Amino acid sequence: MAENTDIAKLTLKGKTYDLPVHSPTGGPDVIDIRKLYGQADVFTYDPGFTSTAACDSTITFIDGDKGVLLHRGYPIDQLAGKSHYLEVCYLLLYGELPSAEKLEEFESLVTNHTMIHEQMHNFFRGFRRDAHPMATMVGVVGAMSAFYHDSTDINDPHQREVATIRLIAKMPTVAAMAYKYSIGQPFVYPRNDLDYAANFLHMCFAVPAQEYNVNPILARAMDRIFTLHADHEQNASTSTVRLASSSGANPFACIAAGIACLWGPAHGGANQACLEMLKEIGTVDRIPEFIARAKDKNDSYRLMGFGHRVYKNFDPRATVMKESADEVLDLMGIENNPILQVAKELEKQALADPYFAEKKLFPNVDFYSGIILEAMGFPTSMFTPIFALARTVGWISQWSEQLADPQLKIGRPRQLYLGEMQRDYVDIEKR
Repeated sequence: MAENTDIAKLTLKGKTYDLPVHSPTGGPDVIDIRKLYGQADVFTYDPGFTSTAACDSTITFIDGDKGVLLHRGYPIDQLAGKSHYLEVCYLLLYGELPSAEKLEEFESLVTNHTMIHEQMHNFFRGFRRDAHPMATMVGVVGAMSAFYHDSTDINDPHQREVATIRLIAKMPTVAAMAYKYSIGQPFVYPRNDLDYAANFLHMCFAVPAQEYNVNPILARAMDRIFTLHADHEQNASTSTVRLASSSGANPFACIAAGIACLWGPAHGGANQACLEMLKEIGTVDRIPEFIARAKDKNDSYRLMGFGHRVYKNFDPRATVMKESADEVLDLMGIENNPILQVAKELEKQALADPYFAEKKLFPNVDFYSGIILEAMGFPTSMFTPIFALARTVGWISQWSEQLADPQLKIGRPRQLYLGEMQRDYVDIEKR
């Protein structure tokens, strides 16, 4: 916990209460209200908890006004440009960048745990053929606790470590199998000779009938998507994982809860919504019409993939993602894909329009990641499962940090009750 640097005074009904103020290493000061209910018999009211710090953390820092995203102090653009996903996983989990020897050991550990229990294949076949891949992932990841009993004891540090490696290693396999099942193709087993991102692409797009070689440009773009989505502080799904974990739930149940929360269109579905918008626009010549609608204050329409709830300046992840988008589009070509043509022209026109610059509505990470995944050949139904795959390490890092926190308590938000007070039951014949 950060040190007390000041005292805030709250005066209520003639009484004054001293509230400690904690100063973080970054971000605004935090008023500690933990004892307020006991002392003054009042709660605070904060729908969505947007002004409430529910924990202290050393993992990720965001300054939305300045467009800053740091993982353990390292800027996201440096990590995405110079590092790779599994190294970022190590950083998030253990707090420091690994030595070459430690990284090789960690990568080997993950690579050798990518297969899932063979009986778990039956879980996939229990879903309807047209099941959304996210529904499948929620069920299958939750069911992992039925197969890996030796890593569900959260009080055993070794079991927590085993569960961590298993979830990071097996999530690409689960996501790829969910995809294969949804399109009626046979499952493709993981390969230990491929890196993390290339292995995922191979499991998604290889078929038994012919050889499939992963293009290194696509593998690098996929790795960047994973890296840029690895963690994002106390967002809805991460908070869900922490809340589930606070009850003592096993790690697989906690991550399944996070996946379920991420499935919500207001959270993990932004890049899918962006692609659906591009399909709605349809052709390049209709772009001015939609830009005009977005600028019309009397029209509720807005462009998806522009601006961000947290980043009020620019999304630092978007710059790196744009580089990958340009590389992938150059490789795959956009001449025969009207959606990608619309995306490139929309980006160009929006960036040149003073309205979007003044309101700081720049293309965000979801705009570019959707373009990349579309170009690679993924259907929009797979966008959120890929997000879940990438975010697993963030969830696990936050889960592990919370379990080591001596201040851990089961989550129990309070409420502002506005319903009826006590009433006597009336027999049905008298109503």
